[in-house]
Amino acid sequence: MGFKLITKDKNTDARVGRFETAHGTFNTPAFMPVGTQATVKGLMPCTLKDEIGSEIILSNAYHLFIRPGIDVIKNGGGLHKFMSWGRPILTDSGGYQIFSLATFQKLTEEGISFLSHFDGRKLFLSPEDVIKIEIALGSDIMMVLDECVSYPCDYQRAEKAVELTLRWAKRSKEEFESCRKNPHFLFGIIQGSVYPELRKQSVEETVKIGFDGYAIGGLSVGEGKPERNEMLFLLKGILPRDMIRYFMGAGDPLDILTAVSFGIDLFDCTMPTRLARNGTAFTSLGKLVIRNSGFKNDTRPVDKNCDCYTCSNFSRAYLRHLFNTEEMLGPALLTLHNVYFYIRLMQNIRDAVKQGRFKEFRKEFENKYQGGEK
Repeated sequence: MGFKLITKDKNTDARVGRFETAHGTFNTPAFMPVGTQATVKGLMPCTLKDEIGSEIILSNAYHLFIRPGIDVIKNGGGLHKFMSWGRPILTDSGGYQIFSLATFQKLTEEGISFLSHFDGRKLFLSPEDVIKIEIALGSDIMMVLDECVSYPCDYQRAEKAVELTLRWAKRSKEEFESCRKNPHFLFGIIQGSVYPELRKQSVEETVKIGFDGYAIGGLSVGEGKPERNEMLFLLKGILPRDMIRYFMGAGDPLDILTAVSFGIDLFDCTMPTRLARNGTAFTSLGKLVIRNSGFKNDTRPVDKNCDCYTCSNFSRAYLRHLFNTEEMLGPALLTLHNVYFYIRLMQNIRDAVKQGRFKEFRKEFENKYQGGEK
């Protein structure tokens, strides 16, 4: 079980792999729809599995700890049974959410004290607590608790965050080894903001601790693309080649293609579901704001190159009508389309890598996507 590298593109660092878990296998590069609170908003699990073809989803330990509570999920048979999802689940530790949502955080060596963003309860989570929560949930892949700094961030602040994340990672690994009973996997997180020396230090020390995969944290938090790509280029050469690489929070299709070219295997983002709820569709010709008046009498599907349920059955005019009348079906249909778009993009990427034509595929996709409708 775990990650197996299958093949690599001949002209770039793009690669295809497979990750086997107790709840099934997912192929990489892969995109994980975000099911923060034990649901991918707007989609039934059967739709996500059978019509869209998602092989893995992401959920969030912090949010589930707040609501409904870990005991409720344990009583329900674990997270997979509780949400009726029989395929792999990766759980984020929730460190980013604590820093961004909770109030009055106090960071110490032991962990994080904070007030719940939901009801104001005073709470505390240590690295060990987070591992216990994720094991209780039954996650297939667990993330360690880390400190993710914002951007911009000065060197000294970023350095302290790297050092604390490393100490917490070691404690997380020890807790993980002491209390796991079933097949689970634990990923370490690489921090360091946009400072090459700190990224190198973070990789070196995190790899020494030893994890089942390595996640890139602290990017897609406001930095420019040149800075982000510089870090990805650096990391592709120093992360273990035989281990899965996860770029946390990367969701723009063009950014995903760039990251894949640097050898990244796993992605997640709320972008496809969040924008769908606001009336924006991802298409092969770029984004489409379905609320626009120009679509009032448009009988075409959202994307003529898409064969999802939404595009096979409904027009842009109908979807615009649903959004303008605030019918629940509108966001649901557009969410289905957007997530399908992402899952199909990853499948096309894998096919292109296997065929040795990822570079050509990327150029073709970018030209169409940035060109828009004529």
